[in-house]
Amino acid sequence: MSEPHILTFGCRLNAYESEVMRAHAAATASGVETVIINTCAVTAEAERQARQAIRKLRRERPDARIVVTGCAAQVHPEKFAAMAEVDQVLGNVDKMQPDAFQAPASDRPASDRIVVTDIMQVREVASHLVSGFEGRARAFVEVQQGCDHRCTFCIIPFGRGPNRSVPVARVVGQVRELVAQGFNEVVLTGVDITSYGGDLPERPGLGTLVRRLLAEVPELPRLRLSSLDPVGVDAVLLAAVAEEARLMPHFHLSVQAGDDMVLKRMKRRHSRDDVLRLAERLRDLRGDVALGADLIAGFPTEDDDMFRQSLDLVDEAGFSHLHVFPFSPRPGTPAARMPQVNGAVAKERAAVLRTRGEATMAAFLASRIGREAHVLVEGDGEGFCEHYLPVTVANGRPGELMTVRIGGVANGRLEGQRP
Repeated sequence: MSEPHILTFGCRLNAYESEVMRAHAAATASGVETVIINTCAVTAEAERQARQAIRKLRRERPDARIVVTGCAAQVHPEKFAAMAEVDQVLGNVDKMQPDAFQAPASDRPASDRIVVTDIMQVREVASHLVSGFEGRARAFVEVQQGCDHRCTFCIIPFGRGPNRSVPVARVVGQVRELVAQGFNEVVLTGVDITSYGGDLPERPGLGTLVRRLLAEVPELPRLRLSSLDPVGVDAVLLAAVAEEARLMPHFHLSVQAGDDMVLKRMKRRHSRDDVLRLAERLRDLRGDVALGADLIAGFPTEDDDMFRQSLDLVDEAGFSHLHVFPFSPRPGTPAARMPQVNGAVAKERAAVLRTRGEATMAAFLASRIGREAHVLVEGDGEGFCEHYLPVTVANGRPGELMTVRIGGVANGRLEGQRP
């Protein structure tokens, strides 16, 4: 089988789907080199970077078949199809089909360059078993797709469709197979995983899924969760945080802002106090928990005082892992029609937030010195511990779990020493 070249933008779900596409494209290889660009639509900048990458790849690989897919392609297929460098555009549902990357017959019409299903009509998730993850020691398992919420800044629901979940038994089976292949850590991923199960007959929540997975796959050493909506973290999931040692103590929250008026204008479902109460609860349940947050700087109407609320929230909630984005208006979203903050101001505020995040991360790294860490080795003498902190290790094999003692911090990494 001929391995395709895949360039992935965006989230962990895209990373998972790229591995599915890698297998499908290799299995249907026709002798022509296939290049797949899996795009992201979360910001206008992400879309611009994808177009730039497409042009560069065409210059580097003039004879390759270039296929563009992902959220930006789902939302704006005609824009990518209009690029002379692009041979085909596939939607998010279409890219997961086994024969998706079969080169079209030469006599098929030019309109076949765009194969994009109406994702708002999709009601099921196709569950794919990925047999390996190139260059990774951990595996991702898609448990959910789509989003039923309508945050005013976000176009992703139109790229991913409505909320739909993979049945518990299918997730358990996939995790069991991945563990049998030697993976020591599995990450549950999706677009909005705290909405998991709302569309299934018995309405199992994410906490129920976590409990079932850990009970039915006792040989799984580590389970990790991708980004969580604060309002969706329920009592069952909190009980799992307290009682399941194999559930990693790193939780990344989709916060977006620290000011209540901004949160209201974003149409988020939580308040500032909700975030603070959840952070406190997680620490009460798991004393050494690591918390992260997504934050947007410069959302429309945000003034200095509103921004300061977000900045202060970083310290008050104890966020050590920040993902910060300057606001980028997406055409077609309500936020794009609101009074805009100057772009330079948004970028400046994002830089201030990142600096604050670097300080809280440095403090958290320093707090680990002298403690034990359990590291999943990813190669080249480094890996990540249970708190999703980078750790330098010696003599570890990729995929191995090592227990080390943290002797110091260098260049933003913990230094691990075998006890």
